[in-house]
Amino acid sequence: MLAETGKQVADEAPKFENASVHDPSVIKVEDTYYVFGSHLAAAKTTDFMNWTQIASGVHDGNPLIPNVTTELAETLEWAQSNTLWAPDVIQLPDGRFYMYYNACKGDSPLSAMGVAVADHVEGPYKDLGIMLKSGMWGQPSEDGTVYDATVHPNVVDPHVFFDKENKLWMVYGSYSGGIYILEMDSKTGFPYPDQGYGKKLLGANHSRIEGPYMLYSPETDYYYMFLSYGGLDAIGGYNIRVVRSKAPDGPFEDAEGHDMTGVGGPAGTFFDDEAIAPYGVKLMGNVQFDYVEGETPGVGTAYVSPGHNSAYYDKATGKYYLIFHTRFPNRGESHEVRVHQMFLNEDGWPVVAPHRYSGETIGAYEAAELVGDYKFVRHGKDITAEVKASSIIHLGADGKVSGSETGTWRFIGDHGLELKLDGSVFRGGFLRQWDGGTMQNVIVFSALSEAGEAAWGSRVGLKE
Repeated sequence: MLAETGKQVADEAPKFENASVHDPSVIKVEDTYYVFGSHLAAAKTTDFMNWTQIASGVHDGNPLIPNVTTELAETLEWAQSNTLWAPDVIQLPDGRFYMYYNACKGDSPLSAMGVAVADHVEGPYKDLGIMLKSGMWGQPSEDGTVYDATVHPNVVDPHVFFDKENKLWMVYGSYSGGIYILEMDSKTGFPYPDQGYGKKLLGANHSRIEGPYMLYSPETDYYYMFLSYGGLDAIGGYNIRVVRSKAPDGPFEDAEGHDMTGVGGPAGTFFDDEAIAPYGVKLMGNVQFDYVEGETPGVGTAYVSPGHNSAYYDKATGKYYLIFHTRFPNRGESHEVRVHQMFLNEDGWPVVAPHRYSGETIGAYEAAELVGDYKFVRHGKDITAEVKASSIIHLGADGKVSGSETGTWRFIGDHGLELKLDGSVFRGGFLRQWDGGTMQNVIVFSALSEAGEAAWGSRVGLKE
């Protein structure tokens, strides 16, 4: 664990209790964080490390919606589904908790989205009704035109949020016609009338972009919209990306300044990953920090298809958190919630700490303690089922990088990093974290290139 200086206190293993919530959307109520996800699953924690499962499964008796099969019968019937997809929960000015639920057929965008309300965050929730539908082939859609899945959204994956002016919005969408945003009435919890599906932010022609989540940073005055690219299963190449804007309804840009509004598959295409892969800042994808001879035997961070995240900014501590679900190498489709701390780099982009959050606080370091061998991963910009394994690089005392990559590195301030590799400049920082593979605290770094590619390093943890 860490003292506030960032110095190692002791290599005492932190304790974790895991939970399984797909598409976890976070809300804090008093001193407890809750995540709500697909299949009416939910869990809670007070430290982002130890989770308690509180609900799972769309069946009568689920404490969130005890009579869900009748309460949401219209939604399930429209979507021709027996389960629910990624929800979002927010507390509105009346003090009550509003759950934005949705169901989808899955092999088509036949979907319905509605809202249910409860006096307590853990429920029980009572349905207020459906607000949006999609997938009505050949029929008038929400905007009055004939529904077209290449341009109209799939009404799933909502995130409802207040902007810095305390105005309520809902961003949503998956594949199909893209990601959309609606202006919401904070008194009713429903969209203001006459908006249709709202304003399109990005995507088209069934490009695999989904799970939007918005986070405003008072430090940079940017709205960061997190997205998941690719497919969510173990061979889908799911990966987490981010774009930003000074306005909650865009236009959003990536690190190279691309206007994301036009990003999507070309007309006539379906799941064209190559068309979208160059755009958006890729924060993380499939990764594995391998065991190095001489270490305590074990594998460190190893994720398959991490994605559909939410994010949280703690005003009191100034910490940013990334909350997501992930699968794991050789574990099939089983998944668990993971939380990683994020930091803003010099360019105002979030970088993600390589290992799961274990209570660490970034500190002030000395250049000499950063010199050494690191397990290194470049996440790239591709959408791939390949698990990107670590290689070894050395950060030399002379400012040179050697090993599997060559270049230079520079330590900036208390914990900043500038890394130059093959003409690419990565900016980020150093941190000391718990490495569950080597079972000790190690120096790590995380940085983003000017093209929006993440690079992670974790110090080789040789036994003494």
